[in-house]
Amino acid sequence: MHRRHLLASVSALGALATLPAAVRAQGRRLVLGQSVPLTGPAAQLGIQMQAGAKLYFDAVNAAGGINGTTIELRTMDDGYEPERCKANTDKLIKDDVFALFGYVGTPTSLAALPLVNQNKIPFVAPLTGAEALRDPLSPWVYHVRASYYDETALIVKQLTQLGLMRISVFHQNDAYGKAGLDGVLRAMKPLAIQPQATSTVERNSVDVAKAVKDLVSTGSPPEAIVMVSAYKSCAAFIRAARKAGYGGVFYNVSFVGTQALLDELGKDAMGVVVSQVMPYPFGAAIGVVQEYQTAATKAGQKFNYTAIEGYIAAKVMGEAIRRMGARASREALVAALDGMSNYNTGGFTVKFGAAKHVGSSFVELSMLTDDGRVKR
Repeated sequence: MHRRHLLASVSALGALATLPAAVRAQGRRLVLGQSVPLTGPAAQLGIQMQAGAKLYFDAVNAAGGINGTTIELRTMDDGYEPERCKANTDKLIKDDVFALFGYVGTPTSLAALPLVNQNKIPFVAPLTGAEALRDPLSPWVYHVRASYYDETALIVKQLTQLGLMRISVFHQNDAYGKAGLDGVLRAMKPLAIQPQATSTVERNSVDVAKAVKDLVSTGSPPEAIVMVSAYKSCAAFIRAARKAGYGGVFYNVSFVGTQALLDELGKDAMGVVVSQVMPYPFGAAIGVVQEYQTAATKAGQKFNYTAIEGYIAAKVMGEAIRRMGARASREALVAALDGMSNYNTGGFTVKFGAAKHVGSSFVELSMLTDDGRVKR
């Protein structure tokens, strides 16, 4: 009897030893590592992304977990600075987290990418649409959202269909801004047009005086300005441009942070357009939007696009963990994600495959109002 018990114990220890330390340390628990801005000018993006994801993970854990396994989201602040994100990622990997999840930003995610590939760790649902994270395909990186190419294509299509051909671009002076500018150029090329002018703002800065001068204070002003930056700098530019007498329209890509931009602009938000890559999180809803709204209301959170992205990303991650089964490994998680060829989260479908790690190309346009609302 004692010998049988001993052999059973040895066998169990052997199976346990094949699991990552993050799983072994607390028994049936998986730890996901996340690096996002929780402080600084882009803080609301990280705070909302984390909050939305936790709504889902907390509900799952309260119900007993997935396959009996609970999920811990371990979040570190990077202030939207690449070097801090790289250091955070290095620490999370050394702490042997099971996977990386829900990062925020292009320059930060690109700083983490070499460590992701070197350590063969899944990197799921970063909040970025940059092509540099999509092509070439990494076997470890999975995107839930559409790309900036998708967003800028729709923006340029609508502007030109409205007859607005004089288009300028205001963009962040980094990999994110360049990704958005490249998307605009790509969308314009078949139409044989070019941006009337371009100008930049530094990451985590609101020094927009030169950009306002470059784009609206000299010569013939553009009819529209496409904006590729975060909410504080975009809000500063919009206010300054209007003060300088600019009467054209402003179009933003989704990363701006819709709710944060609304909060920054107040009544000045009237007429500002934002492309969206997630379903409309406000008003009457069904499916995953209703799930999100119910969870957010229970937690006392306001509905917003960044948080619903976190919620949907967490639901996709949870489904992959469920499909992975009881034997947790990074390779099993990748196989589960690759097998999600048509996963309907509840009105928002994600399609992955071994050679397809971008799950959605959904984009639509929204317009902000002067009373704090978002219209479709």
